[in-house]
Amino acid sequence: MNVLWIHAHPEPRSLGGMLAAEGRRALVASGHAVTVSDLYAMRWNPVVDAADFGHDPACRLHVGAASRRAYDAGELSADIAAEQEKLRWADAVVLQFPLWWLGPPAILKGWLDRVLVHGFGFGVTDPATGRVRRYGDGELAGKRGLVVTTIGARESSFGPRGIHGHLDDVLFPLHHGVFWYTGMEALPPLAVYGADRADEGAAGRAVARLRDRLAGLACDEPLPFRSERGGDYDADLVLRPGLGPGRSGPALHYR
Repeated sequence: MNVLWIHAHPEPRSLGGMLAAEGRRALVASGHAVTVSDLYAMRWNPVVDAADFGHDPACRLHVGAASRRAYDAGELSADIAAEQEKLRWADAVVLQFPLWWLGPPAILKGWLDRVLVHGFGFGVTDPATGRVRRYGDGELAGKRGLVVTTIGARESSFGPRGIHGHLDDVLFPLHHGVFWYTGMEALPPLAVYGADRADEGAAGRAVARLRDRLAGLACDEPLPFRSERGGDYDADLVLRPGLGPGRSGPALHYR
């Protein structure tokens, strides 16, 4: 497999930095090709602006329209175009980050904002039908996505009754709103808890867990999300009556 590993941690000597290095080593040893986007090392610009699209700053910027024009014309800034090429090449994408304020660091959110532009990440249509391709279909269909995250809190606090919310719900925006929306199959995440307090033994166990998960990157069962075109949603993108009656929330969107 071709694997794109997107790493977002400012400290290479952290547990996260060690996991990124060990993960790449394990994949290469298994015969996979790996490309790493180390966002902090790259000094990735996380801020969308007119320069991304060659847009005249004197004119009002409509981000969706400007990004689509630039994408279609091949005029996106070079750093965005390079990351899109990495995504096209990849069979699997790993998003690795520390969980800060129940989400990824701003630099990774900015990577998503700038790279997944109109026409590439969203607003993708089937030329034969005009149907919008999303939630199980899209430009990145056929690829797999894995979240690897280090978390300072204890595991129980992210359980079904944990104060921070269930981890599946916390990561729903990435699993469903990024991976699945663009067509990628989302794999169950790997979370390493108590990361700030990890000693040598805990770090070793985390590496072993990571290697085990990476061994199943091509064959593990993905999260069973409902596809938009599978018949479960009406024309307003609302789950049809009779499916999950009396319930609401992210869990409804699992088959």
